[in-house]
Amino acid sequence: MTMRSKVQGPLEKLIFASRWLQAPLYVGLIAAQAVYVYRFLVELAHLVTSVNSLSENEVMLMVLGLIDVVMIANLMIMVVIGGYETFVSRLNLQGHPDQPDWLEHVTAGTIKVKVATALIGISSIHLLKTFINAPQMEDRTMQWQVIIHVTFLISALALAYTDRMVIKTAQESGSAH
Repeated sequence: MTMRSKVQGPLEKLIFASRWLQAPLYVGLIAAQAVYVYRFLVELAHLVTSVNSLSENEVMLMVLGLIDVVMIANLMIMVVIGGYETFVSRLNLQGHPDQPDWLEHVTAGTIKVKVATALIGISSIHLLKTFINAPQMEDRTMQWQVIIHVTFLISALALAYTDRMVIKTAQESGSAH
């Protein structure tokens, strides 16, 4: 056994095992999601107890806030489940009745596209809230929100296109062999 193989084998095992360092990060996101659940319940309680004293616009803004919390929680679930499955370890959910369909085809590229799409949805909610509140908003603030939203749209399209090209290239190279 050469000196190189004596070092290379354990080094490769260490590098491969290092993926488990991400597991606490996913647990942290789960804890953060619990905070969002609490925040959702507080906002929902405020909406229910104040409904008679709120205007239609105020109710709409509060409901949009609740939708925003749900969309962020969905984003967190995609990152936790998809990231863990892609980068740490398989979840072994075959045949589980609650397994999300998208999990069967999860790759780093599909996670990026799903995250980008979720960010567009979240950005859309924020933009809608801004437009509902337009009389109280500064033009510059609204302008920057639109610019950021358009940037998210362009980024998502670029990611989706790139992912599609990678899949197409992989399929072509697979059929060529």
